[in-house]
Amino acid sequence: MKLKESLLSRRWFLTGLIGGALTALTVYVANPVVRFLFHKKKLPLPKAVKIAIADIDKMLPNSVSYFRYGYIPAVLLKTAEGDLRIFSAKCTHLDCNVQYKPKSKKFYCACHDGYFNDLGVNIQGPPPRPLPEFDMKIEGEQLIVSFDEKKENNHV
Repeated sequence: MKLKESLLSRRWFLTGLIGGALTALTVYVANPVVRFLFHKKKLPLPKAVKIAIADIDKMLPNSVSYFRYGYIPAVLLKTAEGDLRIFSAKCTHLDCNVQYKPKSKKFYCACHDGYFNDLGVNIQGPPPRPLPEFDMKIEGEQLIVSFDEKKENNHV
Protein backbone atom coordinates (compact mmCIF):
# COMPACT_ATOMS: atom_id res chain seq x y z
CA MET A 1 0.00 0.00 0.00
CA LYS A 2 1.34 3.39 -0.98
CA LEU A 3 0.83 6.44 1.24
CA LYS A 4 -0.14 9.67 -0.43
CA GLU A 5 1.67 11.77 2.14
CA SER A 6 4.77 10.75 4.06
CA LEU A 7 5.32 11.82 7.65
CA LEU A 8 8.98 12.59 6.87
CA SER A 9 10.27 13.89 3.57
CA ARG A 10 13.44 12.57 2.02
CA ARG A 11 15.11 15.96 2.45
CA TRP A 12 14.37 16.10 6.21
CA PHE A 13 15.57 12.52 6.63
CA LEU A 14 18.91 13.20 4.91
CA THR A 15 19.35 16.51 6.76
CA GLY A 16 18.83 14.75 10.09
CA LEU A 17 21.18 11.92 9.12
CA ILE A 18 23.98 14.30 8.08
CA GLY A 19 23.42 16.57 11.11
CA GLY A 20 23.59 13.59 13.47
CA ALA A 21 26.77 12.32 11.83
CA LEU A 22 28.42 15.76 12.10
CA THR A 23 27.39 16.06 15.75
CA ALA A 24 28.85 12.63 16.52
CA LEU A 25 32.08 13.51 14.69
CA THR A 26 32.37 16.80 16.61
CA VAL A 27 31.93 15.07 19.96
CA TYR A 28 34.41 12.35 18.93
CA VAL A 29 37.09 14.92 18.04
CA ALA A 30 36.37 17.42 20.84
CA ASN A 31 36.42 14.87 23.69
CA PRO A 32 40.21 14.20 23.72
CA VAL A 33 40.97 17.87 23.04
CA VAL A 34 38.87 19.02 26.00
CA ARG A 35 40.32 16.30 28.24
CA PHE A 36 43.86 17.35 27.25
CA LEU A 37 43.25 21.05 27.85
CA PHE A 38 41.55 20.69 31.22
CA HIS A 39 43.38 17.69 32.64
CA LYS A 40 45.07 18.69 35.90
CA LYS A 41 46.11 15.37 37.41
CA LYS A 42 49.87 14.81 37.49
CA LEU A 43 51.72 11.82 38.73
CA PRO A 44 53.47 12.42 42.04
CA LEU A 45 57.14 13.29 41.85
CA PRO A 46 59.67 10.85 43.28
CA LYS A 47 61.19 11.81 46.63
CA ALA A 48 64.69 11.59 45.15
CA VAL A 49 66.65 10.39 42.14
CA LYS A 50 70.11 8.86 42.50
CA ILE A 51 72.91 9.48 40.03
CA ALA A 52 76.20 7.59 40.27
CA ILE A 53 79.20 9.82 40.96
CA ALA A 54 81.17 7.69 38.48
CA ASP A 55 78.82 8.85 35.71
CA ILE A 56 79.30 12.48 36.72
CA ASP A 57 83.08 12.07 36.79
CA LYS A 58 82.94 10.93 33.13
CA MET A 59 81.29 14.21 32.10
CA LEU A 60 83.54 16.80 30.49
CA PRO A 61 83.75 20.24 32.09
CA ASN A 62 81.23 22.74 30.70
CA SER A 63 78.82 20.00 29.59
CA VAL A 64 75.35 18.82 30.51
CA SER A 65 73.42 15.60 30.93
CA TYR A 66 69.64 15.47 30.58
CA PHE A 67 67.44 13.18 32.66
CA ARG A 68 63.85 12.93 33.88
CA TYR A 69 62.76 13.61 37.42
CA GLY A 70 59.29 12.09 37.28
CA TYR A 71 57.38 14.15 34.73
CA ILE A 72 59.92 17.02 34.85
CA PRO A 73 62.75 17.12 32.33
CA ALA A 74 65.95 18.05 34.17
CA VAL A 75 69.49 19.01 33.22
CA LEU A 76 72.69 18.41 35.16
CA LEU A 77 75.35 21.03 34.40
CA LYS A 78 79.01 20.43 35.14
CA THR A 79 80.62 23.86 34.94
CA ALA A 80 84.10 24.60 33.62
CA GLU A 81 85.24 24.82 37.25
CA GLY A 82 83.74 21.39 38.02
CA ASP A 83 80.76 22.64 40.05
CA LEU A 84 77.44 20.83 39.65
CA ARG A 85 74.07 22.50 39.14
CA ILE A 86 70.75 20.86 38.37
CA PHE A 87 67.83 22.75 36.84
CA SER A 88 64.44 22.03 35.38
CA ALA A 89 64.93 21.84 31.61
CA LYS A 90 61.54 23.51 31.01
CA CYS A 91 61.60 27.14 30.01
CA THR A 92 59.64 29.32 32.42
CA HIS A 93 57.88 31.05 29.53
CA LEU A 94 55.91 28.29 27.79
CA ASP A 95 57.48 25.03 29.05
CA CYS A 96 59.63 24.39 25.97
CA ASN A 97 62.81 22.41 26.62
CA VAL A 98 66.03 24.38 26.99
CA GLN A 99 69.39 23.39 25.51
CA TYR A 100 72.80 24.24 26.87
CA LYS A 101 75.17 26.17 24.60
CA PRO A 102 78.72 25.38 25.88
CA LYS A 103 80.46 28.16 23.90
CA SER A 104 78.36 30.92 25.43
CA LYS A 105 77.74 29.06 28.74
CA LYS A 106 74.00 29.76 28.44
CA PHE A 107 70.79 27.80 28.31
CA TYR A 108 68.76 28.55 25.19
CA CYS A 109 65.03 28.19 24.60
CA ALA A 110 64.37 27.96 20.89
CA CYS A 111 60.61 28.57 21.15
CA HIS A 112 60.86 32.34 21.63
CA ASP A 113 64.60 33.04 21.72
CA GLY A 114 64.98 33.04 25.49
CA TYR A 115 68.32 32.74 27.32
CA PHE A 116 69.34 31.77 30.85
CA ASN A 117 72.89 32.01 32.22
CA ASP A 118 74.71 29.05 33.78
CA LEU A 119 73.15 29.96 37.15
CA GLY A 120 69.66 29.50 35.64
CA VAL A 121 68.84 33.22 35.74
CA ASN A 122 66.76 34.56 32.86
CA ILE A 123 68.87 37.10 30.98
CA GLN A 124 67.19 37.61 27.59
CA GLY A 125 63.87 37.08 25.89
CA PRO A 126 60.40 36.45 27.28
CA PRO A 127 61.11 33.97 30.15
CA PRO A 128 59.66 35.68 33.25
CA ARG A 129 61.52 33.68 35.94
CA PRO A 130 64.78 31.77 36.47
CA LEU A 131 64.91 28.03 35.88
CA PRO A 132 63.78 26.11 39.00
CA GLU A 133 66.80 24.53 40.67
CA PHE A 134 66.99 21.05 42.17
CA ASP A 135 68.47 20.27 45.58
CA MET A 136 71.36 17.82 45.69
CA LYS A 137 73.65 16.13 48.17
CA ILE A 138 76.34 13.48 47.94
CA GLU A 139 75.86 10.27 49.90
CA GLY A 140 78.62 7.75 49.41
CA GLU A 141 79.09 7.12 45.71
CA GLN A 142 75.79 8.69 44.65
CA LEU A 143 74.41 12.14 44.07
CA ILE A 144 70.93 12.38 45.59
CA VAL A 145 68.71 14.80 43.65
CA SER A 146 65.48 16.09 45.16
CA PHE A 147 62.96 18.73 44.18
CA ASP A 148 60.39 20.74 46.09
CA GLU A 149 57.13 20.33 44.17
CA LYS A 150 56.06 23.80 45.31
CA LYS A 151 58.81 25.22 43.10
CA GLU A 152 57.31 23.41 40.10
CA ASN A 153 53.80 24.58 40.99
CA ASN A 154 55.02 28.17 41.22
CA HIS A 155 56.72 27.67 37.88
CA VAL A 156 53.43 27.06 36.05
